[in-house]
Amino acid sequence: MHIQLDPVGGMAGDMFVAAMLDAFPLLEAAVREAVRAAGLPSRFRCDLVPHADHALHGKRFLVIEERPAQDQGHGPAHDHHHPHSHPHLDAHPHSHDHEHAPDHRHSHPHSHPPHPPPQSLLPAGAHEHAPDHEHGHRPFVEIRAGLESSSLHPGVRGHAIAIFSQVAEAEAQVHGATTETVSFHELGEWDSIADIVAAAAIMHALSPATWSVGPLPLGSGFVKSAHGLLPVPAPATTLLLRGLRVREDGVPGERVTPTGAAIARHLSLLPGMPPRERTMLGTGLGFGTRALPGISNCLRALVFDTAAPVAIEASPALAPSGPDGRVSAVEFEVDDQTPEDLAIGLDHLRGHPDVLDVLQTPAFGKKGRVVISIRVLCRSAAEDDVAAVCFQETTTLGIRFLDVRRHILVRSMSVAEVDGQQVDRKHADRGTHVTTKVEADSLREVKGHAERERLRRAATDG
Repeated sequence: MHIQLDPVGGMAGDMFVAAMLDAFPLLEAAVREAVRAAGLPSRFRCDLVPHADHALHGKRFLVIEERPAQDQGHGPAHDHHHPHSHPHLDAHPHSHDHEHAPDHRHSHPHSHPPHPPPQSLLPAGAHEHAPDHEHGHRPFVEIRAGLESSSLHPGVRGHAIAIFSQVAEAEAQVHGATTETVSFHELGEWDSIADIVAAAAIMHALSPATWSVGPLPLGSGFVKSAHGLLPVPAPATTLLLRGLRVREDGVPGERVTPTGAAIARHLSLLPGMPPRERTMLGTGLGFGTRALPGISNCLRALVFDTAAPVAIEASPALAPSGPDGRVSAVEFEVDDQTPEDLAIGLDHLRGHPDVLDVLQTPAFGKKGRVVISIRVLCRSAAEDDVAAVCFQETTTLGIRFLDVRRHILVRSMSVAEVDGQQVDRKHADRGTHVTTKVEADSLREVKGHAERERLRRAATDG
């Protein structure tokens, strides 16, 4: 599967999440669980809402703070769709700032010593309603420590920390600080943290998809920050855009946020190249708040199958992500390597980042010898590298390459708690229904077949 991002109006974290959830609605539950696992306080909630801009219809991803009525001074508690909702291309809904200088969130560093790592990104319970480091000031080392100590899946955690690190490195360079001393102001608020964790959860769920990002609009004018007016693109954004394709379309204002630029940069570093041939499977639109003159303020996600054309209507289980396209099969036989050493070598092969699966079966080869037939599935672009590892880890003298196609279903992950046991579950969309299966590794420490079966039933029935 390949996903192309077209920044029609620009790119920001929440726009990326909204576009992807519009294209892959089954991932919404996994995204919500990931954001909660990162420590989102109970006073916040995530909403995915329909949105229209010009002639286009899609989704918006909101992180909303619900404040008690006594804090409002005017009736029941209500949603706050201003700073806690839009870390992207929009002006503060209650602001009268100039069109070219939207009230927008930007991080900035402070040179105080790093805070000690907390138990979570924001303490729960009685401390949950305390101010977040003076309205959002939060050291990067604290955010990183919170993510590292969270219950996030390691894959999600890795993507999230990598994206935050990109922003921290850019901010540190702009302000002459280091990543160990830099603090985030607006980017340290929970809406931005939720956007990055949600984006990381989507990337993990869709792995090993390949990604490409269209030219990003530069914009123009100035943007408000805690340090006053900054030129567009903002200094940290400018550093994050290095190496990425950009364009000038004449539409003013801030078009790409630091978070959006960091996500685009992170995706550009993931392995895999855009396929030369592709078949359209689906699309998603994620919107920002700000209205742009003559153009929809959205990020469009295009989802492609990289194999031959398929009839989506006849194969609902393949939508919206459908087949995962062409892969390479590397095949060979081994008849003179001990089983113990071959097992070690194949384990090393399975650990290669571009290897998708390794199969081994007994067979009869030349001269009636019993051989082990090996079949390695890998990304096509990496077949030469994988072949080199095969020669290094086994005694084979020759390798065959086959170009094969595969179809995979849309999958997502979630975590269930059964009697205090954390159980990972994999969900697969089969078109007419969704099936759930417990990951075997979650029950590795559980003793007894009957007990494992009980946990499996309890986790899937829920």
